[in-house]
Amino acid sequence: MGEQPIFTTRAHVFQIDPNTKKNWVPASKQAVTVSYFYDVTRNSYRIISVDGAKVIINSTITPNMTFTKTSQKFGQWADSRANTVFGLGFSSEQQLTKFAEKFQEVKEAAKLARDTSQEKIETSSHHSQESGRETPSSTQASSVNGTDDEKASHAGPADAHLKSENDKLKTALTQSAANVKKWEIELQTLRESNARLTAALQESAASVEQWKRQFSICRDENDRLRNKIEELEVKCGEVNREKEKNTQLKRRIEELESELREKETELKDLRKQSEIIPQLMSECEYVSEKLEAAERDNQNLEDKVRSLKTDIEESKFRQRHLKGELKSFLEVLDGKIDDLHDFRRGLSKLGTDN
Repeated sequence: MGEQPIFTTRAHVFQIDPNTKKNWVPASKQAVTVSYFYDVTRNSYRIISVDGAKVIINSTITPNMTFTKTSQKFGQWADSRANTVFGLGFSSEQQLTKFAEKFQEVKEAAKLARDTSQEKIETSSHHSQESGRETPSSTQASSVNGTDDEKASHAGPADAHLKSENDKLKTALTQSAANVKKWEIELQTLRESNARLTAALQESAASVEQWKRQFSICRDENDRLRNKIEELEVKCGEVNREKEKNTQLKRRIEELESELREKETELKDLRKQSEIIPQLMSECEYVSEKLEAAERDNQNLEDKVRSLKTDIEESKFRQRHLKGELKSFLEVLDGKIDDLHDFRRGLSKLGTDN
């Protein structure tokens, strides 16, 4: 009832493996609440964490403890009373830094509380020793003095001082007895906590064994699933290749269908054309007859052309011959004309002479 939370955070809790003292064993399946508690009546500090109904951390902080950062998000400290090492994994470096600073602050407060308690115990012990030394001296003084009046006169201040010292000693003894009772209660509480922690540790060890078995089963299952995934990947590769082949075949089928449609269209055209083939044949025969007649006509015309060419050659030859004869005739004619001119001039000359 006297404990109050002074700082709270969330982290994954681990404990060192008691067998190997090297490996970390998870104490919580997920991030849990980790809190600093201050006990007003005992003037002590504890770190407590509970996972459901299970206490996984119950560590009383002493001045000798040290919190060590082993990474950016992980820290640990050793608890000699619990005979274990606790580890905390945080989600960020800032949370780890705040927890470490609070640990150092609480550690200093625990050290101050211990020093204060030791000073009180030393003061009580010193007062008790002084009162023990003064009591025999006052008794000796009273035995040395002879009269009762002298005893009364000498013993008055000493008795008052002794009474005050006895009262202080009684108060210190009462406080010591109360502290002893509180320490006994705390020791009983620590024993109960130790028993709970031992049971929790045993339960954790059993849980660790179970987790190891489950981990082994999960690892085997993971290997089996990985092998199956590899087989499925191989099958998927084959399926993809088959898909590619099917796609190519589909494209080829579409091309063939297109070609088939074109061939069918051509076939229809040919069928339509085959219907007019007889007409074309008759026309072809008619044209062939005309062509033969034209060829005969052409042959006749060629014969005529050849004869005409022969006639033309003969005509050309006759023309050349006529030209030669005409030329010779013209030459004779020119001679005759010249003779005629000469004869005319002679006649003219004769006429003139006559």
